[in-house]
Amino acid sequence: MTSGSFPAAMDALNQQSSNESALSFPFLDVFPVTGVAVSTLGEFLGSETVSASDAQAARLDELQFDLGEGPCWDAMATARPVLAPDLRAHPSSSWPAFSRAIVDDHLGAIFAFPLVIGPLRIGAVDLYSVRPTELTEVQSRQATEMAGIVSRRVLRRAIMRMNQDLGSDDKSSNAFSRRVIHQATGMVLSQLDVAIDDARLVIEGHAFASNRSMMDVASDIVNGTLNFSMQRDGIEASE
Repeated sequence: MTSGSFPAAMDALNQQSSNESALSFPFLDVFPVTGVAVSTLGEFLGSETVSASDAQAARLDELQFDLGEGPCWDAMATARPVLAPDLRAHPSSSWPAFSRAIVDDHLGAIFAFPLVIGPLRIGAVDLYSVRPTELTEVQSRQATEMAGIVSRRVLRRAIMRMNQDLGSDDKSSNAFSRRVIHQATGMVLSQLDVAIDDARLVIEGHAFASNRSMMDVASDIVNGTLNFSMQRDGIEASE
C-alpha cells in the first residue's frame, strides 16, 4: 500500500467502464485502510451504496444512510475530505448517533472524500481502518483525485440510466440545440475552470437533477439566467 501504486489505481478506475461495483477496490491498493465504500447521498441521486469492498464497509454506509449523519454526509456537505485518524482516542462529537452505533465495530480510523463535480454534490467515498492510522497530505490528495474519477463514473451512470428510461426522444439532437449546448459548455468551462468533459457533465447533471432537458438548461446558461459560478454551495438554479 504505497503511493507507487497510485497510477495503476487511477488506470483501474478509468478502465472500469461498466462495473461500478468494483470502484472501491483500487483504493485498497493505495491507502493503509481495511475497507472502502462508494455511495451516493441525498435527494440528487438518492442514497445508495454503489460499491463496497466488504460487508463491514457496506454496513457503515447503511448506518449513515439510516441515521442521516456520519463522515460521508459531512464530506458531501462541505465538499472537503473528512479525516478521523484515531476514533478510539478522539471519537467525533459531530456524529453522536453514528459514533454510538459503531462502538462494536472497533474501528481505528475513518476517512471520507466527497464526490463532487463543479457545484454538483453527489456522495462520498468512505475509507476505514481497524487500526488508528494517518493519511499523509500526498495520500489525501491522491484520494481526492481518485474520488474525482469516481464522481464522473457515478454521475454518467445515473444520466445513462435516465436516458435509457426516457428512450430516444432527445430534444438536443438537432443542429441548433447542439450549437447551444456547445456554447453553454464553453461558458460553464469558464465559470468553473474545469475540463470540457466535466463542463458538459455539469450541464447534464443539472438537467438530471431538475428533470429538464439539456437544451433547456443550456439555453438558461447562454441567456444568463443560470450561472454555475454562483452555485458552488448547492445544485439549485439561480433563476
